[in-house]
Amino acid sequence: MAIVYIVVLGVLAMVIRRRTERPARGGTGWALVGVVAGGIVLPVVVITALAIVSVRSLADLTRAEAAGLTVDVVGQQYWWEFHYREADGESLITANELHLPVGRRVQIRLHSTDVIHSFWVPALQGKLDLVPGKVNVTWLRADRAGTYHGQCAEYCGIQHALMRMVVVAQEPSDFAQWLAAQRQPAVVGTDERARRAEQLFLVHCASCHRVRGTSASFGTLGPDLTHVASRSTLAAGTFPNVKESLAGWIADPQAFKPGNLMPRVALPAEERQAVVDYVNGLR
Repeated sequence: MAIVYIVVLGVLAMVIRRRTERPARGGTGWALVGVVAGGIVLPVVVITALAIVSVRSLADLTRAEAAGLTVDVVGQQYWWEFHYREADGESLITANELHLPVGRRVQIRLHSTDVIHSFWVPALQGKLDLVPGKVNVTWLRADRAGTYHGQCAEYCGIQHALMRMVVVAQEPSDFAQWLAAQRQPAVVGTDERARRAEQLFLVHCASCHRVRGTSASFGTLGPDLTHVASRSTLAAGTFPNVKESLAGWIADPQAFKPGNLMPRVALPAEERQAVVDYVNGLR
């Protein structure tokens, strides 16, 4: 592009100089040839070639391949839900933190439950929209272990900028261990205080949030919290997953992320702390 730009400026400078040095004359046959060749023929040839290359590249990006792993990504205001498809037809559900095995091409199926979102992990893949009522398919492949950051790239509401995700690429053995741990039900305490905290969670949180392996295993409106304490961030990348942030989020989620769909639940300080301890123990 730099070469083309310099050439065009050079030709323009030459034309201006010639027009300055001698009076303008009527058009010639060569001038007409130049206009047709440079203004019509050349652009048609170049654009056609670029179109062919672009279409072939897009076909390579989206062509069907045998998928060793398929993940359904569900976009919701303003967080991400991930369904890892299992061989038995069931799916393992987690949220906001996507784990991938290094060196494997992972099929990503994109859904939306509300408005148009866009799935974008810049270091791994171009962006693709999540459209309500439609399934779009893309692929991710990480060649190096590490943590990558993703973002909703389509304006979806007041907290669009805080609809983030973390993508963790792991060596295949580490990914297998993570997957096995995620399949396990939640481990909760059995003493009196733990049972009290679980009951508070059941009353105030379980209508929206699921914790597999407990009596609170039915909520589907909010993120699955079965192993939430093992994730690196809270509220779709809004802040680090530490106990202090969790306490503030439970106390008043609208103060951290105005417009999100989690309501403020008024709890006495002691009961709120019990819920914080309960959720912080879900690893």
